[in-house]
Amino acid sequence: MRKQHLNPSVASDPEGNYSQLVKVDVGDATFLYLAGQVAEDRDGNPVGGTDMTQQAERIYENVAAILATEGASLADVIRATTYITDMAQRPAVSAVRRKYFPVNPPATTLVEVSALAAPDYLIEVDIIAVIPRASA
Repeated sequence: MRKQHLNPSVASDPEGNYSQLVKVDVGDATFLYLAGQVAEDRDGNPVGGTDMTQQAERIYENVAAILATEGASLADVIRATTYITDMAQRPAVSAVRRKYFPVNPPATTLVEVSALAAPDYLIEVDIIAVIPRASA
């Protein structure tokens, strides 16, 4: 097994507090564990205001960009855990998830929480993806 802690330039810099991505090679597969993603730009500025749909869209755009740095895509996502601050917003979150995972959606959990890392964030998603590794 080989493990790498990465901070791709397509995501905000966690300034040593955590890794945006941990890549684990096991056998013929590479597992990609993404840190919880919130609606922010590469500079760490919140995006989407108070609109759950816009925040969810930005999160999945960020997830796709991080996965692409390792040659993966949203089709490689096997697990998603979503944290939202208001369960009444579930329909908006579900609609965005259906857009990004139109077929074979990942196993998923949705949890309502009282707060996230900053008051501007309404939603956070953490992701696990797996891709086959090329044989040497």
